[in-house]
Amino acid sequence: MNAQKRHEIFARLQAENPHPTTELNWNTPFELLAAVLLSAQATDVGVNKATARLFPVANTPQGIIDLGIDGLKMHIKTIGLYNTKAENLMKTCHLLVERHGGEVPQTRAALEALPGVGRKTANVILNTAFGQPTMAVDTHIFRVANRTGIAKGKDVVEVEQQLLRHVPKPFLQDAHHWLILHGRYTCIARKPRCGSCIIEDLCDYKEKTELA
Repeated sequence: MNAQKRHEIFARLQAENPHPTTELNWNTPFELLAAVLLSAQATDVGVNKATARLFPVANTPQGIIDLGIDGLKMHIKTIGLYNTKAENLMKTCHLLVERHGGEVPQTRAALEALPGVGRKTANVILNTAFGQPTMAVDTHIFRVANRTGIAKGKDVVEVEQQLLRHVPKPFLQDAHHWLILHGRYTCIARKPRCGSCIIEDLCDYKEKTELA
């Protein structure tokens, strides 16, 4: 895929959705961090239901600590793997208070030092909360990037590097949101909805489906 095609792809995605963002509900960097930590192997809808119960009661690291592990689990028990997630979130809250004055750090190294925070989560926080042009490659982005030909790679790190290299700079800040949403609703895993895809004519995927 050449640069002209990539530019047109992101121009169309931008025209359709000028201000994309995560589907997780959040108001502060900490709320976003907590929501992302809770979102592994869970739907955004499910996480939003849990955080709608949790955040009015505790939406700061100290607030979570004061809630206690059992209280935290009670608020998020509708989410899969809630026991492990509660432990990680509680440990993260303690580190945020002890090392960062209760604030979410704005560097990858500091974020990845927090329990349960890997490269993808760090990229989400850096991009969505702090406006850094990072690329959080999840299963949707990995699929869309490879399938369309925008950025091919055998693993998520390679795809991330290729996207950072090839996505035109004017679109880099929002690119990962567009790609996630495209993979979630149009370029779905089993049978992509090529018939309703706004970039179908630019996509390199050879097994296009005709139905929307």
